[in-house]
Amino acid sequence: MKINDINHVAIIMDGNGRWAEQHNLPRFSGHKKGLDKIPEVVKELINNKIKYITLFAFSTENNFRPQEEKENLHNLLEFALNKITKEIRKNKIKLSFIGEIEHLPKVLIRKIENTTKSYDINYDAELIIAWNYGGRQEIIKAVNKLIKQNINNINEKQFEKLLYTTGTPNPDLIIRTGGQKRISNFLLWQSAYSEMYFTSKLWPDFNKKDVIKALNDFKNRNRNYGKIN
Repeated sequence: MKINDINHVAIIMDGNGRWAEQHNLPRFSGHKKGLDKIPEVVKELINNKIKYITLFAFSTENNFRPQEEKENLHNLLEFALNKITKEIRKNKIKLSFIGEIEHLPKVLIRKIENTTKSYDINYDAELIIAWNYGGRQEIIKAVNKLIKQNINNINEKQFEKLLYTTGTPNPDLIIRTGGQKRISNFLLWQSAYSEMYFTSKLWPDFNKKDVIKALNDFKNRNRNYGKIN
């Protein structure tokens, strides 16, 4: 399997808070450092012909964190959008969001809508931010749509059209940093046949060399989807 066979890489960016603790810094500093790491990793993935990149930035479970931390994260998101808008358009990267964005502050919703506005150009890659996202909630939301439409019989392809990720290929590889070995309610439907790569490196320490290491690990795997080669 060639690295170029990977079409979609998703990343669970874990370890920002622990990184801050290890450096005797407030948690917000860890999140800021994690944000600074994103351009390097995304650029390296795009250099390796990855067309779709999904970053798990804020889960529905993160809503149980202290209000101050949530507000800091919202401010950080707004700062990031202001910073990257021109850059992603210049590099022909389409930006999109998945998750319950409608529950965010109205100012931030408008900022997201403005930044994710599509232009009549050929994009080289798509960067998808999973914010206020939960895999179970996504599936329940799709089921509720079926109930409202009074549909009793549906196949997988029809169901996938009701998910946030409709039109996006399922991830080939899911990377999780921070040492934990679970997917934490991330892309539950879409990850049925994704390859998993776990690293103990905390997200702020993850770099382009680690990207190549993960892609090479994927390259040496045999994906047979339950069949016998």
